[in-house]
Amino acid sequence: MREHLKRGEVAKVLDSNIETIRYYENIGLAGASGRSASGHRLYSQNDVEMLRFALRLRQLGFTLAEVRELLTMTEGQSYSCKQVAEIAEGHLARIHRKIADLSQLAQSLEDIIAECKRSDTPECALVTTLKMPESGED
Repeated sequence: MREHLKRGEVAKVLDSNIETIRYYENIGLAGASGRSASGHRLYSQNDVEMLRFALRLRQLGFTLAEVRELLTMTEGQSYSCKQVAEIAEGHLARIHRKIADLSQLAQSLEDIIAECKRSDTPECALVTTLKMPESGED
């Protein structure tokens, strides 16, 4: 890889959208090290590595705040593996909670659908159930 790349070249190298890279710059997650004589932003190998790290974190569902924290920690080499693991474990716990919530949601919908007679009349258990007030509502 060349010493410095333009934004479009970085997008190709990272198999990313150029707008994603631009967005990461705008919110301060990434940036170019310099500019060419013609004013194009130029990205060093380190810039590309940091963008790759940020993109991979986002693919795993880390929040932008977590990405920012991890980038800051790793960029300055001021981190321990334990600190990184704690952030990852917190994220994993949120994923497990979401999975549990989605499983409960799926079960509720399956139960409602099971009550559906699938007749040609407008009488539908799904509509009736969803129109009923929830417990605690008036």
